[in-house]
Amino acid sequence: MKYVMVIYQGDALERQAALSEEEQRQVQADYQRINETPGVTTMPPMGLPQNATTVRVEGGKTLTTDGPFVGMKEAVGGLFILEAEDLDAAIEVAARVPAARYGGAVEIRPSEVYW
Repeated sequence: MKYVMVIYQGDALERQAALSEEEQRQVQADYQRINETPGVTTMPPMGLPQNATTVRVEGGKTLTTDGPFVGMKEAVGGLFILEAEDLDAAIEVAARVPAARYGGAVEIRPSEVYW
């Protein structure tokens, strides 16, 4: 089954910035190992939330807002697709994402088509 793995940064970036250079290299190595995990399809890195533009269409008019849609507590920091045997296997991979250790979270959603 395919799972969409959504990484929420929380305060992970700030906490990681406070790490020693060696610890920061370890975080990068951890992300690289996840990227090399069989069944993982990576996505390009996302930019910072403050550089986002949000688009809505209301009454046929396109409306744009600087910044992310802040209907959630934590900004999305990235995502990847994981093909795994079951949810338990997906949870094991999600637990290896550094953001989950440093104040963020990883949301796991089964990839399903509704149309």
